[in-house]
Amino acid sequence: MNSLSNEGGSPARPQEGSGGESHSLAADLRAPSISRAYQCQCGRPIFLGNSQCLACGTPLGFVTEQLGVVPLSLADANGVEVDTFTVFGDTGGKTWHRCTNFSTAAGCNWMVPGPRDGDDASDSAHNLAPGLCLSCSATRTIPDLSVESNGTLWRKLEQAKRRLLSQLLALGLPVVTRHADPVHGLAFDFLGNVPGGPHVLTGHENGVITLNAEEAEDAVRERIRAEMREPYRTLVGHFRHEIGHYYWDLLVFPTPWLEDFRALFGDERADYATSLRTHYENGPPADWAVRFVTSYASSHPWEDWAETWAHYLHMADTADTAMSFGVDAQNVELASDLFEPADLWQPDHPGAMKFLDFLNGWVRLTNVLNELSRSMGQPDYYPFVLPRATVGKLQFIHQVITEQRQRSHTGASQNEETTTDVPLEAAAEDAQSAAPAPLAAPAMVQSSNQSQTKTQTQTQQPFFQTGLQQNQGMFQDGGQQR
Repeated sequence: MNSLSNEGGSPARPQEGSGGESHSLAADLRAPSISRAYQCQCGRPIFLGNSQCLACGTPLGFVTEQLGVVPLSLADANGVEVDTFTVFGDTGGKTWHRCTNFSTAAGCNWMVPGPRDGDDASDSAHNLAPGLCLSCSATRTIPDLSVESNGTLWRKLEQAKRRLLSQLLALGLPVVTRHADPVHGLAFDFLGNVPGGPHVLTGHENGVITLNAEEAEDAVRERIRAEMREPYRTLVGHFRHEIGHYYWDLLVFPTPWLEDFRALFGDERADYATSLRTHYENGPPADWAVRFVTSYASSHPWEDWAETWAHYLHMADTADTAMSFGVDAQNVELASDLFEPADLWQPDHPGAMKFLDFLNGWVRLTNVLNELSRSMGQPDYYPFVLPRATVGKLQFIHQVITEQRQRSHTGASQNEETTTDVPLEAAAEDAQSAAPAPLAAPAMVQSSNQSQTKTQTQTQQPFFQTGLQQNQGMFQDGGQQR
């Protein structure tokens, strides 16, 4: 087992890369897949949630085509709408508008593309609801805003979702809303518990991800984490876990990846409801810590996939952020050895050694981050131990995502093996593209009596159901360690 903690261990040997040479963190993690370090036109740093530079007052916004927050300029007033922007320095270029939710409790700073010559006049050509950005277009239901505290909860939920979607776009994963694909598109329902109604459960069903809005309340979420004895529970973690179920249906189930999935994670045709009932009644197997990334991952192959997927996204985004800001961990000491080629699922794959270097770079980075957290008397930043048995699963997920990025850009066949890097901006555009379809309504607001009708009651009870239909009924996605 490869511990991510260096407490109580003996001094570790000097760290080496897979080829035996001394490696810095920068050499192992390589360039970030998406920069998290943004800069205003005045040279001051700006951040993912900013809408205005605090130094010079320049308006800012997240532009999906550039995968980041950029400075904006008001467009030439001749022939364009009021409050129309271009990216700073791109005078006469593509125009952008503020998302309608910029001025709501959601506080959205993502931009909506303006029409271009030859464009379909319908917003559906952009995968969007009228006036809303890509992230807000994916939200189907929001909490009842007549409840005063729900505005703050909605804002926190949207902030976490925007971070998730910005990463998915950078990875070249398809982000298609139900405005473009009413059947298979992605949608989010943020629901609160209603007095006298059923408890809202976080889960996924056929592209619809439901989160209990109370999870955005820090005290409530921490209480649940302690009750369930979880080392980690965050909104971003919830989103990354549930989106894993969505992408399993999309990228694994209907593809040749399925047999390899079963070899690594197990047979997902095992009855899901029975597996979860056994997990909650008897607990995880005694050896779960040497086989799974979390105890909940041991409950069923679908949950093993979703938990491991979430950890891959944790690793990728944290590494991108660290590299973007120049964080290094060259002199860190470890309490155990790093991972080796024998731990990989496919050590002979062309990208195997690069992935192994990334993984070992992650181990060094989390040792530094954990020490920084302890310096402030806080819990470990990454309170997990990665057993060697999970390395192959992480490599499998890495290859599924890498191939999807390549295929979305080049149209490569499902089993084609290549290590060619795909331009991330092009991958992001492909990830958003979808055939025009009739627009659905903008986000619905959950009413205080939403649980009174049969349809609304079903909306309040999210479940995870895969594309396979061997398991009859819809099953709840229980409490995850994420």
